[in-house]
Amino acid sequence: MDSAPSEPQPPPFELTPAGRRLKAKERRLGLRILGIGGGKGGIGKSLLSASLGIDLARRGHRVVLVDADLGGANLHTCLGIDQPAVGIGDFLDHRVGDLDEAVTQTGVENLTLVSGARDPLDVANLKHHQKLRLLRGIQSLAADFAILDIGSGTNFNVLDFFLVADHGILTLVPEPTSIENGYRFLKAAFYRRLKAVEKLYGIQDLLQSVARQTGATQGPRALLTEVSKRDATVGRLLEMEMQRFRPRLVINMARTPADFEVGDAVVAAWRKFFGLEMDYLGSIGYDDEVWRWVRLKRPLLVQSPGGTTAAAVRAIADHLLQLDVKRSDPAL
Repeated sequence: MDSAPSEPQPPPFELTPAGRRLKAKERRLGLRILGIGGGKGGIGKSLLSASLGIDLARRGHRVVLVDADLGGANLHTCLGIDQPAVGIGDFLDHRVGDLDEAVTQTGVENLTLVSGARDPLDVANLKHHQKLRLLRGIQSLAADFAILDIGSGTNFNVLDFFLVADHGILTLVPEPTSIENGYRFLKAAFYRRLKAVEKLYGIQDLLQSVARQTGATQGPRALLTEVSKRDATVGRLLEMEMQRFRPRLVINMARTPADFEVGDAVVAAWRKFFGLEMDYLGSIGYDDEVWRWVRLKRPLLVQSPGGTTAAAVRAIADHLLQLDVKRSDPAL
């Protein structure tokens, strides 16, 4: 697993008291960002990203896939296209002025790709100002959805791409190591976001004092309890921000009936031990056809739109779209 840098870095975004990022005028109106991440590799993040992108594009949404697995980009392969000639590196090196200029057509109507396949190897170690520029570029994309295929691990680059998303989607396979790493990933993301909350409310000293007393291993709920004892107002603010950290969950490569029950168990454990909520979007069963099309470098949802995997992806997309409907209409 990747480890976080030893020197702390500021989060690449700021929050307002409403919980949204500042610089809203730089964010394109109507854009929804999906960040697909996980605690380890080999769990199907790229396949899920490509498949969700194809499904949403076929519904008439303008979708941009962003290969944010910096240093390990391979999303173009899942789409069955050659390495694009332009991508993230061209944007970071100012060879193109806007990220929209770095998009490549995928052959699927309404779906484009910002690739990282030709980027230099050191792109995985972005400087802070480069990361800021890339995140702002993503937020300015001319699309209805930007889907970020994020690398694995818990370094700050990975966490920040996950946190900038409107829907941070944790992908797991039903194996103990994947589940354990998934919990670590979300816990690291929560505490990374907490740094922005500290700055917003000017409560760094209080939270650091409480953290030293309770210990980070006690989790977010214990932190909230102790903060509330010391300052009820700060406690209410912190609880509000905790409620906004609500990741989504997808279980991939489920084989047995027990595997298909893992999602509900993960959500229950997350709530019990961390005191936070999570939305379970659904499971995707193991499908040999997936790997057959991967080997042939063909996108599954194009080659087998009537298969079980395609149906599972459509159900996940339905759930995501419904979450946005509920968000925009609190009466639902």
